[in-house]
Amino acid sequence: MLTFYARNKKYLTLGITILIGLIIWFLPEPEGVSSKAWHLFAIFVATIVGIILKPYPMGTISIFGLTATLVTNTLTFEEAFSGFSNDVIWLILFAFFIARGFISTGLGSRLAYLVMSRLGKHSLGLGYGLIATDLILAPAIPSLTARLGGIVYPVLKSLSEIFTGRSHDPKMGAFLTLVAFQGSAITSAMFLTSMAGNPLIARLAQENGIEITWASWALAAVVPGLISLAVVPYVLFRLISPTIRKTPHAREMALEKLDQMGPMKRSEWIMFGTFILLLVLWIFGPLFALKASVAALIGLVILLLTGVLNWKDILAEESAWDTFIWFSILMTLAAFLNKFGLMTWFSLWVVTNISGWSWIAGFIAVSLVYFYTHYFFASNVAHIGAMYAPLLIVSIALGAPPELAALTLAFFSSLFGGLTHYGSGPAPILFGAGYVTIGEWWKMGFIISVVNIFIWLVCGGIWWKILGLW
Repeated sequence: MLTFYARNKKYLTLGITILIGLIIWFLPEPEGVSSKAWHLFAIFVATIVGIILKPYPMGTISIFGLTATLVTNTLTFEEAFSGFSNDVIWLILFAFFIARGFISTGLGSRLAYLVMSRLGKHSLGLGYGLIATDLILAPAIPSLTARLGGIVYPVLKSLSEIFTGRSHDPKMGAFLTLVAFQGSAITSAMFLTSMAGNPLIARLAQENGIEITWASWALAAVVPGLISLAVVPYVLFRLISPTIRKTPHAREMALEKLDQMGPMKRSEWIMFGTFILLLVLWIFGPLFALKASVAALIGLVILLLTGVLNWKDILAEESAWDTFIWFSILMTLAAFLNKFGLMTWFSLWVVTNISGWSWIAGFIAVSLVYFYTHYFFASNVAHIGAMYAPLLIVSIALGAPPELAALTLAFFSSLFGGLTHYGSGPAPILFGAGYVTIGEWWKMGFIISVVNIFIWLVCGGIWWKILGLW
């Protein structure tokens, strides 16, 4: 029996995936849900199950799902491929290419050795170093994908390659990847300007009579945010357990390597100048209506013109193109689940089922529903647009203090981005590095979500009580 399963695992798991999709497809759709929305939900769930069971590579499963939407007339051809024109998708692709420039020029290794020379005495210190970098940049760069994918990721990648290559510790890559990713979800929650969806939240709250300023947001987030940034890396360190922990000679080794590398080469200076230009464009670009994706494209063109990268480098970046395909498809499916009204229906269903609860119990239930429904979204902004306003209204109707409700849901709007490998812009970039399996990513995402929810509701709740929010 086990031999039969081993030989036919691919087809058996694919059959299970299809069966789950068919069961949902033929179940009667709930009242208020259109058949098209329900059928798309069935395809989306089957696609996610297939990605988890892995009968075929993730890109292949995603194409199966996209094809199913077309064959069943659930989506038109234009709708099915609309995700490929999303600017966030292209920003992710460009970020991969720019990271390649950091590595091929040696600038990424130079930066990695500089980090090691300052914080390399312990592998945990490297994780905190990546988070500190993100925290410093967070208030100024609202594009999470640009910040983590374009700036932190190249350093992370270079550090990981040093340890996996020289020291033979593959767990170090997984640790640094997950620390940087989960840390970015926390830093995005800490400032009004650290995530693209946060200003939208402020506007939606204002429409409901709640004024959220940059200062009020930062003040409410500072205590739970700093606690999370301190606790989460340590939790991941204990769970992943990199083979190399104490690195007493890392600083000496890093300094030795820097000495061997000598002064910066022409290609490194070009890469460094391009990096500074991108940083400036990502910070100030919104003032001139310049999208982060366009800024990244400008940087890529400079690297191609100067010969730092060539077209073969672009074509050879397999993980970039793989991510481009599967993430575009998942974003499309998630976007049309929202467009077809499934998430609006779900929000109303929650309202109906928690009426009569105390405001504390009801608000916690609403917050948890809001948090964990992110499994069905491939974008923080899309999730905010679909569910933030209706669940804020529900929370206030239950008796929750308006500003407390608005800010708690606002913080969760970033924290839930850490759940999956497709749930936010930088997730596919870091997942594409290949250091963490899907199963491990989802497992750690759920564990850290519990840690963050506890910190922000309990420690944050005490801090918000001191601030007089409730």
